[in-house]
Amino acid sequence: MEIGISTFAETSPDVHTGEVMSHAQRLREVVEEIVLADQVGLDVYGVGEHHRKDYAASSPTLVLAAAAAQTKRIRLTSAVTVLSSDDPVRVFQDFATLDGISNGRAEIMAGRGSFIESFPLFGYDLDDYDELFDEKLELLLKLCESEFITWEGKHRPAIRHLGVYPRPVQHPLPVWIGSGGNPESVVRAGLLGLPLVLAIIGGRPVQFAPLVELYKRAAAQAGHDMSKLPVASHSHGFIADHLDDAVEKFFLPTQASMNVIGRERGWGNYTRASYDAARSPEGALYVGDPDTVASKIIHLRKKVGITRFMLHVPLGTMPHAEVMRAIELLGTEVAPRVREEISCWEAAGEPEE
Repeated sequence: MEIGISTFAETSPDVHTGEVMSHAQRLREVVEEIVLADQVGLDVYGVGEHHRKDYAASSPTLVLAAAAAQTKRIRLTSAVTVLSSDDPVRVFQDFATLDGISNGRAEIMAGRGSFIESFPLFGYDLDDYDELFDEKLELLLKLCESEFITWEGKHRPAIRHLGVYPRPVQHPLPVWIGSGGNPESVVRAGLLGLPLVLAIIGGRPVQFAPLVELYKRAAAQAGHDMSKLPVASHSHGFIADHLDDAVEKFFLPTQASMNVIGRERGWGNYTRASYDAARSPEGALYVGDPDTVASKIIHLRKKVGITRFMLHVPLGTMPHAEVMRAIELLGTEVAPRVREEISCWEAAGEPEE
């Protein structure tokens, strides 16, 4: 069971002071958070790509590369790369460079993107949303497989037997598929034999179990070995030494962030009742002391079959010291408890539910 962190490098207004952190400061904080995550034994850190004022990381690879030279073991991934509006050749080159700097710790998490601001920014038509992703994923996978590429598509100029460099340390460079729970994207990942990441940020996580089974069936149908295909989740949460502190400190930033997105997407108002339901044992919010969060991750593994858990922290703007403490607790207290319990299952030969 791998455990790590994801961030979008939010720079939303502080809910207590109204102040807005600079993009530069938040980016420097993220690098510090990655370094700490490595030091406390976490497995992976992901940085999401966005192109809007309230998120600082439009280029995840640059942020990850800044941390790569200061870390030793942690894997470094996007969360996600909006492949539909990017050039797969440049994506490959950027991550191959990161892979070299980190000595084989880079991963690409490719997605279509839940935000759409990158499409007009880079001159793409939203009517081509699905077609762009399918075509560009095909090219990216070819780039990961071969040094010399011959390829032709509809939305990018053809490539005629050209070499693409640098070559990564890993062969092939790992590519994961990020999904918000769309069955078609889950099946696509399974048929291609690519690891899957599910954004479990609402409802009941157990509702994602059928999607994991759908993914496994598609992979088996295509002849892929499921033992080599991990399934990850990305979920919001926060950890503090004491349950009440975690609950109270995380509520207002979460409410503010969810209501900003909710207004854009026509969701209902996010209330304290919404929050308390989401942090309940069956909810999708991983908030509490180390025991509470560890129990929920173990439950997710048992009921859904997740083999990598990524805690998205912070949600909105929170004091850097509090975020650093949450990362420390995840690495030193939560992760060991989760891994120990899973090791006990494996030693006893108990099946997951």
